[in-house]
Amino acid sequence: MRYKDSSLPIHERAIDLLAQMTLEEKIGQLLQPFGWKAYEKSEGKIQLTEVFKEAIASGGVGSLYGVLRADPWTEVSLETGLSPLEGAEVTNLIQQYAIEHTRLGIPILLGEECSHGHMAIGNTVFPVPLAIGSTWNRELFRQICQAVAAETRAQGGAATYSPVLDIVRDPRWGRTEECFGEDPYLNSEMAVAAVMGLQGDSLNTDHTILATLKHFVAYGSSDGGRNADTVRMGKRELMEKDLLPFQKAIEAGAKSVMTAYNEIDGVPCTSSKELLTEVLREQWGFDGFVITDCGAISQLKHGHQICETEEEAATLALKAGVDMEMSGETFGRYLINALQLQLIDISDIDLAVERILRAKFELGLFERPFVDPTTAQRVVGQQLHLEMARQAAREGIILLKNHDEALPLSPSLGKIAVIGPNANNIYNQLGDYTSPQERHHIITVLDGIRAKCAGLSEVLYAPGCRVKDPSKAGFEKAMEVASAADTIIAVVGGSSARDFGEGTIDLKTGAAVITDQFSLSDMECGEGFDRAELNLCGVQLDLLQELHRLNKKLIVVYINGRPIVEPWVDEHADAILEAWYPGQQGGHAIADILFGDYNPSGRLTLSIPKHPGQLPIYYNKKRSRGHRYLEVDFHPQYVFGYGLSYTSYQYEHIRLDQIQIELDDSCTVSVEVKNIGDVAGHEVVQLYIKDCTSTITRPEQELKGFQKIYIEPGEMRTVQFHITPRELQFVGSDLQWTVEPGKFEIMIGSNVGNTISTSLEVVQRNLRS
Repeated sequence: MRYKDSSLPIHERAIDLLAQMTLEEKIGQLLQPFGWKAYEKSEGKIQLTEVFKEAIASGGVGSLYGVLRADPWTEVSLETGLSPLEGAEVTNLIQQYAIEHTRLGIPILLGEECSHGHMAIGNTVFPVPLAIGSTWNRELFRQICQAVAAETRAQGGAATYSPVLDIVRDPRWGRTEECFGEDPYLNSEMAVAAVMGLQGDSLNTDHTILATLKHFVAYGSSDGGRNADTVRMGKRELMEKDLLPFQKAIEAGAKSVMTAYNEIDGVPCTSSKELLTEVLREQWGFDGFVITDCGAISQLKHGHQICETEEEAATLALKAGVDMEMSGETFGRYLINALQLQLIDISDIDLAVERILRAKFELGLFERPFVDPTTAQRVVGQQLHLEMARQAAREGIILLKNHDEALPLSPSLGKIAVIGPNANNIYNQLGDYTSPQERHHIITVLDGIRAKCAGLSEVLYAPGCRVKDPSKAGFEKAMEVASAADTIIAVVGGSSARDFGEGTIDLKTGAAVITDQFSLSDMECGEGFDRAELNLCGVQLDLLQELHRLNKKLIVVYINGRPIVEPWVDEHADAILEAWYPGQQGGHAIADILFGDYNPSGRLTLSIPKHPGQLPIYYNKKRSRGHRYLEVDFHPQYVFGYGLSYTSYQYEHIRLDQIQIELDDSCTVSVEVKNIGDVAGHEVVQLYIKDCTSTITRPEQELKGFQKIYIEPGEMRTVQFHITPRELQFVGSDLQWTVEPGKFEIMIGSNVGNTISTSLEVVQRNLRS
């Protein structure tokens, strides 16, 4: 059997194997049923289920989704789930059974969720992608993805459904936390870092996994920020913004793409041949495979209603360019019928199967289907990864306000009151797509502050209220605690915590309470939790206002998955930290910033409005934006790229090495950045470009480069950016990328609203002086 000869080219091996497969075996490769249903754990014993064995007997299983996933949806808990060692043992059992009980011994591709860490018990929980974007640190993110890949592969996972490359147009969308922000350039840079970190130089290792780019495409641009709603967008905007991060990631070598649920201009992405074949494969040269999101093919009939039968739905998806179906329901039940009805040809199936087989050969699964469980035990959750999680949380936290240098605090303050529903709730600081957690693995804000102030200050605590609950039963205790303190740190915000059966918090004592009685969930963000407003839920604002009446220093820490719009807090808090969901080391990271052990360097990747009525308010809107509202102007409360520091930076002497270039030439722009404060820190130097006159309407400013640099007090650094035609181009009237001659304004600064500039002239070759 030539396909077992690892010395042969992958294409030859895939063709040889394909030629030996039956129709049922081929279709089996296109299916991805739920992996957590492949095993059972009871009284410490683990065994494979009859459901899984029957699937293998009926023709095989190409892939399994989420074998190691644990959360309320899968109904896998800490008790019934798998430790890292057990996870590796189970994936070995699955592979062994599949290889030994199928005619051709084809290994299974195990796909896992890794949005901000492998979604399995015991794995490192990093900050959510929105916080990662706020670090503006490509290299740190590449290292994080490397760590995630190592933890996942050590347990047998070989593919992940990340990175999420959706551009956020409306942050009321519940999945905002899963994205890097509103800008296509920054998303593209993070996309490349993710692919490099996850896939490395080779997929055929014990520490790399296949990256799946999602959601293809424009999933973050739906009407009103409603999940999977209609997208109304022309091809030019689609190419310049939403498609761009995917294109960059494909150029970086990404091997898998997931379709989005939404439609664009009437065509669902899952049935779009233009997107999945013409753009992805013919224009970009993508050579990996396409997988659907869960249930997306059936949705063509039951949701979008573009066909009458499931056979037609399967046909539309397969012919458009879909190779594998997550859940496998429609392909598994109806693809053979579609073939018999001559809706599809066997060559359509063969093409998809070949792509999947190639991926398995590239991953080395035929040579190394098993993993060493002791490696999983050693790699997963290791100290190096925890330190990385803490650093990422530090760098992603944004100082929004610091009136009269309210921060940093001294750890010797006497008494500190830590108040709020997110001060000591482990799941509220982790974000969606998180597995069940052991309490001692998570450092809450209260934990972090107590550790920082141990032996120096007394730290008092009261939750005060819950995130969404209207009850004020905890106010009295919170006011009592705050009255006894010198400084108040209020930790409020949102939650993407699903029901892990952890009970709730006694508002009077702060103790955890687990009962059989219904309690109001804190969850107001995450997949399926879109909002009409961006204010604090429940009575959190009332709590802050009561605390403010004590006339003590009030520090507000937001822990949340989307921007919070609260003008009262912006005006009255002495300092505001935006921490997003900072992950399992978040409490240490927040304490590091509160007490000055780390100088905040996070910068916004979303524009935060003054009022939800301003939405959409992303910074790179067209110059022809129309008139302002009667009640409020165009300007956000906090602009894109904004973030304060404990020091100050001065920008001057912006220079071009050439003030005039030809259309296909490049130039270099430089600027001097000086730390004029007393504290060392990281500054995010941001490059924006404006095409002053163009035949197609253009944005006022577009991010085209950034560098995160470390500067000592009094030190001056010269920062350079290379400007090529790629930074100057746009999609012209013929829907092709082009650079037009004319004047360009080159801007460098600390955020989109604080730059210095110079002019660049681009000329035709025969006009150059």
